[in-house]
Order: sequence, then structure tokens, then C-alpha cells
Amino acid sequence: MQDTTHTAQQATQSIQQARRAERRTLWVIALTAVTMVVELIAGTLTGSMALLADGWHMATHVGALSITAFAYYIARRHASDPRFAFGTGKVASLGGYTSAVALGAVAVLMAVESTQRLLNPQDVQFSEAMIVAWIGLIVNLVSAWLLHGGHDHHHGHGHAHHGHGHGHGHHHDHNLRAAYLHVIADALTSVLAIVALWAGARYGWIWLDPLMGIVGAIVISRWALGLLRETSATLLDAHDHTAQLEETRTLLESDVGTRVHSLRIWRSDANHLACIISLATEHPRPVDWYKNRLAEHLHLDLVHIEIHHAQPAHCTPK
Repeated sequence: MQDTTHTAQQATQSIQQARRAERRTLWVIALTAVTMVVELIAGTLTGSMALLADGWHMATHVGALSITAFAYYIARRHASDPRFAFGTGKVASLGGYTSAVALGAVAVLMAVESTQRLLNPQDVQFSEAMIVAWIGLIVNLVSAWLLHGGHDHHHGHGHAHHGHGHGHGHHHDHNLRAAYLHVIADALTSVLAIVALWAGARYGWIWLDPLMGIVGAIVISRWALGLLRETSATLLDAHDHTAQLEETRTLLESDVGTRVHSLRIWRSDANHLACIISLATEHPRPVDWYKNRLAEHLHLDLVHIEIHHAQPAHCTPK
């Protein structure tokens, strides 16, 4: 059985990763909020609707990123709460799911607004709009840089809680990935806007601006749907564990006289597997023997085993 030092190390590593991600998110929120205030003040003083519109757009991103920060706070605060039987790991996926919904709503609003402008062209103040687009692009590139390094996966050395088995894998953080997609989506919008505004100023193609908005909405909606699929699968435990179930049953029943009566495997969060086993055996062994045997082949982070003593098949009860 793996000693408690490895388990403590893994728990400490997970907490440190979450805190780093939380700090990155707070820096991005602060940067976005400052930019929002500057644009709103500048827009009010100059009367620029482009600056005012982008300022309020930044406000929506502050709200979306705040969901990410709040999810980290809740997970950290209740990490030791006994009411969460399998920990607070899925709070990150819940935050990612909520942010994905918000990202999808932004895509829909972009598509509606762009379609209206395509059907009813409006005069565009190219110089001011170009300045806003470049400001937005720079802020979002800096934000993406702050969030990078943990937006999709961490390469790490994972340990099974109940055995010596270990392996290299990917650490998925749906919450941080959602924040990353928000700033990347906004950066994409800025790039498309810059291209459209340049073409509009040079060739008079006013229609290109709303068309680029529709293209951006389609791309962002695809990102949102992908994140929704990932996070909902973790929240509802819709992952296919057939291979792990079969391998677990085979390993345990390879011990003569052992039969597995009940076996459940699920994700306690986006990265860790939990397992509950009920078995009957003619020759009961210590619980650690079963856990160590599983750990030699599988990477389970939480294993609960119920062992029942079964009479040999050739024995007849009196």
C-alpha cells in the first residue's frame, strides 16, 4: 500500500495548482476591470460609442471570469467539508459549465447584433473603433498569457492513492480552460474586427464588419459546445469506464475462489477515478492486498472494498 506521504504530496500538489490558477484568474479580472473603467471614462469624455460599447463588453467578461474565481474559492473553502463525500473536485467542472453557457450566450448575442447590422448598415467611426479593437486585442493577449500553462492540461506525475502504481497524465482544469476560452474568444473578435475595420477604411467594405462578427460567433459557439460536452460528461459521469471495469473485475477474480458482486467506477473530478467494490472470496486477504494488486495495473485515486467470506463451492451447509 502506498504510504501516506505520497497521498499528502498529491493533495498538496492539487491545492497548489488550484491556487496558482486562482491567482492567474484574479490578475486577469483586475486587468480587464481596469481596462473597462478606462474605456468607460474615455468613452464618456469623448462621446465615443465604440469605446463605451467595448467598455460594457469588458464588464461582461469581468462577470464571466468572476464565475471562475468564485468556483476556485468555493472548492478551496469546502475542501475539508465532510458533506462533500468525494471532495470538491467537480466544482471546477461546474464553474466551467456555467462559463460555457455564458460563452454560448455571448456568441448568440454577437450573431444577432451582427445580422442586424448586416441587414441595416450603420456608419462606422473607423479610427476610434480601430483603437478600441487594438486595446481589446492587447488586453486579451496579456490575459491569455497569464492563464496559459494551465488552461487545458498540466503534465504531471500522478500517483494512485492506494498503491505503488503511477503514471504520467494530463491534468484537466475545466474552470481555467473556460476562462482561457473567454479571453481567446475576445481576442479572436478583436482580430476579426481589426481586419474588417481596415478593409472598411481602405475599400469602403462596411458589410465586412458584421460578417466577421457572424464568423466569430460561429467559432465561439463551437468552443462553447465543446466545453459544455466535456464539463457535462464529468458532472454527470457520462464517461465510458468499460475498459477499467473489465480489467478490475479480471484482476480481482483471477484470485481463486473470488467473485465480484458489485463494481462501480466514476470520476470524482475531471482527473481522478474513484471505485467501490463488493466481492466474495473463499480465502479472504487483507484489504491492502487487493488495493496493491489493482494499483499495479490501474490508476485509481480512491478505492473502497467490501470483502465477504464465501463458503467453498464443494461445502454443503449443515
